[in-house]
Amino acid sequence: MNDNPNKDNSNNIKIEHLQKLSTIDLDDLCDATESTINNSDCFTIGFNRDETISSQQLEDYWNGILLVPERKLIVGRLENTIAASIQIVHNSNKYVPGSFACTVENHFVAPWARGYGIAKMLIKFAESLAAMNNLSVIKLSVRANQTSAINLYESMGFKKWGVLDKYEYINNKMYAGHFYYKDIIKEY
Repeated sequence: MNDNPNKDNSNNIKIEHLQKLSTIDLDDLCDATESTINNSDCFTIGFNRDETISSQQLEDYWNGILLVPERKLIVGRLENTIAASIQIVHNSNKYVPGSFACTVENHFVAPWARGYGIAKMLIKFAESLAAMNNLSVIKLSVRANQTSAINLYESMGFKKWGVLDKYEYINNKMYAGHFYYKDIIKEY
């Protein structure tokens, strides 16, 4: 499972679903997010890259995620420090036609924690959590220039069903997006 042969996977890696954030966890999550944003041309978690993102904005974002019942926050820890995150979002039971599926959003691993297989572990955990919640399909979208993520998703059995040429506009540039899904319980 180790993506980097130069890194030892015996390090303490833990993947978990968080339902509350301690002060330390919030600080770690904000640091990992900021590090990822600063070391990426496109990663934003929805913030405007033309503006400086304050610590308070990041704290508000992560605390807000936990307030949305349809969102599940999954984190990856490396040596007990949060280094990665993924969210699964499911439709409320009020929207019955889409209640069988969830969407993966804001999947990232901080640059200093890459190469340990954490990204793959997050996806596997998200699939298990979705299945435990009786969800049978996971959907996701990814910018066309994120080739590592695309390779990961395809290697894990996600099937591409479409491309949108005008997917996201970041740093004065339009990016195409790829759309994927994966059956996790049964096929329809």
